[in-house]
Amino acid sequence: MNIGTDVSVGQLKQQKKQQQKSPEWYTTTEGNPRGFIHAHALDELWFHTGTACNLSCPFCLEGSKPGDHRLQLMRFEDAKPYIDEALTLGVKQFSFTGGEPFINKDIVPVLDYALQYQPCLVLTNATEPLIKRVGQLESLLKHDNPLHFRVSLDHFDAAEHDKGRGEGMFACAVDGMCRLHKMGFSLSVASQLIPDMLPDDVAQRYAEVFRSAGLPENLHRIEFPEFYPPETVVSAPQITQSCMVDFQSESSRREFMCAFSRMVVKQNNQCRVYACTLVDDDVDYALSETLTESLQIPVSMKHHRCYSCFKFGASCSEMK
Repeated sequence: MNIGTDVSVGQLKQQKKQQQKSPEWYTTTEGNPRGFIHAHALDELWFHTGTACNLSCPFCLEGSKPGDHRLQLMRFEDAKPYIDEALTLGVKQFSFTGGEPFINKDIVPVLDYALQYQPCLVLTNATEPLIKRVGQLESLLKHDNPLHFRVSLDHFDAAEHDKGRGEGMFACAVDGMCRLHKMGFSLSVASQLIPDMLPDDVAQRYAEVFRSAGLPENLHRIEFPEFYPPETVVSAPQITQSCMVDFQSESSRREFMCAFSRMVVKQNNQCRVYACTLVDDDVDYALSETLTESLQIPVSMKHHRCYSCFKFGASCSEMK
């Protein structure tokens, strides 16, 4: 019985044949079997458009900054085969992250192609790169499938937001949001968890920001815990096979992103399929070169960010 935790000998051999993993993929430092997640579908396909960004936020979980090429810019010819393959697997949404996607010159053609088939989500800081190209987005409204934007607004207080992103970036992001809203695009907001405030108080302060800008005050907002920059050594509880049985159910395991999504990244001029959006700094999570093969490989819960998913139910997805 496949309950999303046990990994059979045959499956482990298949993994090793696909790509050699580190010993930590299979066991904890204490020698206990790791918890694993099995994919049940490909509902959402993510593309990493590249780690180049116009901002240099010290807390960025991707380590993005101007001119960064840890992950290369995803071109149309890179993305199209994966869009086509995903459609054969029943994908329901295409999502795009960075870096800043609007630094990538091919983002609009890629969106134009993907929107012919399914809805799309783009994560953006909504500042200068997007504002400069906002006129190009008009043509994307012709599609029946919607294009949704999630804008990073770290804090409801402009000064707090600008501490990490640079002076004036809060106002710039709100301006970008207003432009998108006026064009008819739907919006949501990604913010950092503010642990010393009650959730209702935080929601009220954000609503005030939205209302004063002429935006819907009930914009959906996703809060994220601290994920730390790439390759940071973080001490987090290790998730064992027993953890996935004792503290998770069949239903809850199906809600982990790696159970229903994959992400395509480009590195060293080669595209690979990673388990999810939060683990591209660990080569163990580069599962295969095709989506079909990647869905056959159980995903180890060894990354420190896996604990955020395990404990908080953290997810980059907005799929209902």
